[in-house]
Amino acid sequence: MSEFSKSPRLVLLPAVDVAGGKAVRLTQGEAGTETSYGDPVDAAADWADQGAEWIHLVDLDAAFGRGSNAGVLKKVIRQVRGVNVELSGGIRDDKSLEHALEIGAKRINLGTAALENPEWAASVIAQYGEAIAIGLDVRGHTLAARGWTKDGGDLWQVMDRLEAAGAARYVVTDVTKDGTLQGPNLELLRQIMERTRRPVIASGGVSSLDDIAALRQLVPQGLEGAIIGKALYAGAFTLPEALDVASH
Repeated sequence: MSEFSKSPRLVLLPAVDVAGGKAVRLTQGEAGTETSYGDPVDAAADWADQGAEWIHLVDLDAAFGRGSNAGVLKKVIRQVRGVNVELSGGIRDDKSLEHALEIGAKRINLGTAALENPEWAASVIAQYGEAIAIGLDVRGHTLAARGWTKDGGDLWQVMDRLEAAGAARYVVTDVTKDGTLQGPNLELLRQIMERTRRPVIASGGVSSLDDIAALRQLVPQGLEGAIIGKALYAGAFTLPEALDVASH
């Protein structure tokens, strides 16, 4: 058996993005580009039945500051007991963070909050450790904040700060790729993994099983997982097919 085949598999996180109580997908994270895929509870249960160990659950309304789907998120997490849920969207203070953990989220993905309130982010990282992932939403080498509508500073400067604060994990999205089915930004992922020893999760652009195979090859460099959204919903491949590629 080769050394490569012994390296850990790539963890796949099917995405369930919620807006207006429905499961939707966006193109390049822009409000108004939603395509609806029905009931988020059904979508999450479907991914769980097909073998998902993690689900990436996003409250888009909270992320955009236009409302909340808290009740729906709670139902989704209850429905998929036994599957780990990474929750993202609108978690910017102690109250929203504590509520997310109370309803059963295994991990919280902090985005805007980590950029706009670095002192709070550092204290949360110190307090909750592995339960906190930092979402790095990137255009070029500039971070995007507030539902990707504002610039959030230089990627490398912010990463230096997060590394110093002891961030446990990064979720990296190339905003220009998200929802476009144009393939992940492998070069960006490599650059980030060179600057941290923490695990990295890729998000955005996965369009084919070949993309998953390419991401799988980055596992020895520190890539832990990949979030998959539009390709699954559009039927480009099935989750069992993707899991098979991710584990070999």
